[in-house]
Amino acid sequence: MFLRILLVLLLLGLIAGGLAFLKYRQIQGEMAQFSQARPPATVSAATVEPKRWQPRLSAVGNVQAVQGVMVNNQVAGQVERILFESGDQVKAGQALVQLDTDVDEADLEGLKASLNLAQTQLERNRQLLRERAVSQRDLDEATAALEQAQAGVESKSALIEKKTIRAPFDGQLGIRQVNLGQYLAAGSEIVALEALDPVYVDYALPERRLDKVEVGQSVEVTVTAYPDRVFKGEVQAISPAVNRETRNIQMRALLPNQEHLLRPGMFAKVATLLPEQDQVLTLPRQAITFNTYGDSVFLIQDGEGEQSGNLVVQRRQVTTGAVRGDEVEIVDGLKAGDRVVSAGQVKLRNGAEVTIVPDDEVTPAGAPAEAAAARQTDAGAEE
Repeated sequence: MFLRILLVLLLLGLIAGGLAFLKYRQIQGEMAQFSQARPPATVSAATVEPKRWQPRLSAVGNVQAVQGVMVNNQVAGQVERILFESGDQVKAGQALVQLDTDVDEADLEGLKASLNLAQTQLERNRQLLRERAVSQRDLDEATAALEQAQAGVESKSALIEKKTIRAPFDGQLGIRQVNLGQYLAAGSEIVALEALDPVYVDYALPERRLDKVEVGQSVEVTVTAYPDRVFKGEVQAISPAVNRETRNIQMRALLPNQEHLLRPGMFAKVATLLPEQDQVLTLPRQAITFNTYGDSVFLIQDGEGEQSGNLVVQRRQVTTGAVRGDEVEIVDGLKAGDRVVSAGQVKLRNGAEVTIVPDDEVTPAGAPAEAAAARQTDAGAEE
C-alpha cells in the first residue's frame, strides 16, 4: 500500500516537472523574441524640390450671363403664332411670338386713307392760295391735318410692330412660358434669354488682397459639373468700393464659353493667379503632419553609431505656406534635397530605422516584411 502511494506521488512529480520545464522553455523563447531588434519600418519618401510656383488667391463665386433677360411683351394681345422652341439658339431681332394684329391693321388702313385725304387737301389749298381763293390760315390748317394724319399712321404702325416680339440679342432661349391663343397682358413673361458666350464670374476677395489684384489678371475657374475641366479667363472689373459689412471687394472675371458648358447660376471656385515665384520649396501634402501645435515631417537621415549604415528618421518642425493642389509650400525647416517620409509615418518615432520602398509597397510601420508578404498572399487567395 505504501509503495503504491509512493509510485503515484513520483509519477505526479514527474508530470509537474515536465510541465514546468515546457513553460520555462516557452518563456525563454518569448524573451529571446522580445530581445531581438525590431525590423525597419517600410515607408515611402519624397524629396524637397525647388519649383516655379504660381501663387493664387482662392475664392468662390457665381457664373453670370453677360446679358440675360426675361423676354416680355410691351403691348397686350392674343398669341397668334409661336415662332420658337424651348432651348433654341436665336439671333438679335429674330421674331419669337406674333400677337393678333387684325384690328390694328384695319385701323391702320383707315388712318392711311385719312392721310391720303389730308395730302389731297393740302395740295388743293396750295393751288388755291396761289389764286388767292383761300387764306394762309386754311393752308396752315391743312398742313397740320396732314402732319396729324402722318403721326397717326406711324403710331399705329409702331403698335403693330410691337406685337411681333423679337429677341433683343444673340443667345439661348429657356423654357417657353406661353401657349398658342393665350391672351397676354402687357409685361407678361414669355421666355428667358441668356447670352452664354462669354460669361461673367462674380466673386469676392478680402480687402487686404486689394494690392495684389488688377484688371487683366488671369483667373482659373472650376465647377462641380465638370470637375476635371479648368476654365481660363481674366479679371474684367474690380469694384471701387469695399463692402462695409464683409470687408470684401467684389471682383468680376470674363471667361470665353464657346461650348456653353458654363451656365448662369453655377457655383464656381475661382483662383486669381499672381506673378510666378522662382525657387519655392514644395512637398506633397501627405508628407506633412498638420496639428494645432505646429506642422511637422519625418526627416530621413543616415544613422550613426549602432545604426550606422541604416536610415533613421527624426521629427522636424516646418513652417508651411500656400497650398496648390496636392503640393504645399515649405517656408522654413527644410532645404532643397532633403528627404522626408511621405507615407507610413503613423507609428514612427524619433530614431526609428526605416526602409524606403515604392508607395504601393508601404506596410504599416514596424510590420515585418514577411507579414506584409503573407497579407499580400492572403489577399491574392481571396481574389
